[in-house]
Amino acid sequence: MELERCCKEEWAKLAKDRCAKLVASFSKRLEAVIAAVNTYVHHARMHAKHRGHEAMHAEMVLILIVTLVIAQLLLVQWKQRHPKSYNLITLFQMWVVPLYFTTKLHWWRFLVTWFLFSLITAFVTFRATRKPLECTTPRLVYKWFLLLYKISYATGIVGYAAVMFTLFGINLIFRIKPEDGMDFGVSLLFYGLYYGVLGRDFAEMCADFMASTIGFYSASGMPTKHLSDNICAVCGQQILVDVNEEGIIENTYRLSCNHVFHEFCIRGWCIVGKKQTCPYCKEKVDLKRMFSNPWERPHVMYGQLLDWLRYLVAWQPVIIGLVQLINYILGLE
Repeated sequence: MELERCCKEEWAKLAKDRCAKLVASFSKRLEAVIAAVNTYVHHARMHAKHRGHEAMHAEMVLILIVTLVIAQLLLVQWKQRHPKSYNLITLFQMWVVPLYFTTKLHWWRFLVTWFLFSLITAFVTFRATRKPLECTTPRLVYKWFLLLYKISYATGIVGYAAVMFTLFGINLIFRIKPEDGMDFGVSLLFYGLYYGVLGRDFAEMCADFMASTIGFYSASGMPTKHLSDNICAVCGQQILVDVNEEGIIENTYRLSCNHVFHEFCIRGWCIVGKKQTCPYCKEKVDLKRMFSNPWERPHVMYGQLLDWLRYLVAWQPVIIGLVQLINYILGLE
């Protein structure tokens, strides 16, 4: 009797578990069917809403294409005719536009790094724009922006590698969820590219200020000072100093125009300050010749990538906003 009672209880328990599983399975299938029906209804409503609007959609696409083309032509002409105002406004937009979106989205980590970057860069820019220019300022400026450039370069590389590892499933080896790996990689890639672009633009502005203050360089005219053979046109200090003299003891570099500079100064001028001409005679600088180490040449390609991304970060939101305004004025939805 005891055995029969145990068997009945076991069979009742199994039947109850089986019924529960069947109910759960049926509930999941019912939820899937309901979701599919809701999706179909939503798409049907969207198609019904936009039926007959094909001409309007084509007009909106045409407006977008025409606006992009005209904006690109205007920006190119503006950059060629008034490069200072173009660079200044572009730099201001790159500095402010991401701040608006990240504040709206509550990205506090970006806001903290943005404020730290702004404080240090403001101090460095203040030093670079003072007259008379202190002899240690050029090296301070180039050291800060070179450090920022290297950090952004490394951050971008790590972010790109994280994205690639996630796409190829290598993250599963380390038990990292795909969404976590992708978020980590995209975040690092964004930080690296954004601060790389912003840092290079600030460095170019500071380089122009310092060079014009020293007097051996002017963007649109002849130098205001004559360059002697023993003076570096970037920092204004002596190139070769005696043991008892005050100056900078450093390796030198001679350009193809035979002008000699401190190696650190001319690298900062060309790579960090984005100048590809001699600081004194404006002869073209061969950057490939400057980088004898092949591992340093990717820095030039990275700098060109940052220059291309400047348009995407600074002007693309403005153009999209202009397209939205045109559509609103024309009554297009």
